[in-house]
Amino acid sequence: MPEGQPLVAVLAAGLASRFGGGKLDADLCGKPLGQWTLDAVSTAGLEPGLIVVGPDVPAFADAAHGWALLENDAPEAGLGTSVALAVREAEALACDVLLLLADMPLLDPAHLSRLVLSAGNAATVYPDGRPGVPALIRNKDLSAFRDLAGERGAGPLLASLDRLETVTAPQGMLADVDRPEDLAHVEQLLRGQTA
Repeated sequence: MPEGQPLVAVLAAGLASRFGGGKLDADLCGKPLGQWTLDAVSTAGLEPGLIVVGPDVPAFADAAHGWALLENDAPEAGLGTSVALAVREAEALACDVLLLLADMPLLDPAHLSRLVLSAGNAATVYPDGRPGVPALIRNKDLSAFRDLAGERGAGPLLASLDRLETVTAPQGMLADVDRPEDLAHVEQLLRGQTA
């Protein structure tokens, strides 16, 4: 990892129960859903970091060149446990962390770059005004996230950080895939962009 770059942590340990399993390897316009996030990282000029996976490692993650895999052995305990694992890894490396979700295939590389270039902590602002991922957490504030658990993820703690910079996401970027119909919707959006 280049000096000064945050550890890029892609959270991919979810059980995908609403999707029926296998979500991150589902085909989306010719490549696995999870690969779209890794490609956005590469296009943003960021080096591969780590992918937090569950005991059943998605094929896209297993095949990801240059990415380290970090296993969350209790993904059923919620997204917060994956955030905590990524944060502890960044603490061990004495670096910042950029948190991303593997089921958000419309990530804008320019948005990721804006987060990384922020002066302090930075989070994506959602339509309801709350901060969330993608988010950059500076090393000095990582300890607040070390013991996260449950489904809430990093959002509530991000909101409590002093001088948090919020970055508005481009339209449509925050679409995530939870159900098969979400995948179909995102595929329509992508096909519209390339038509």
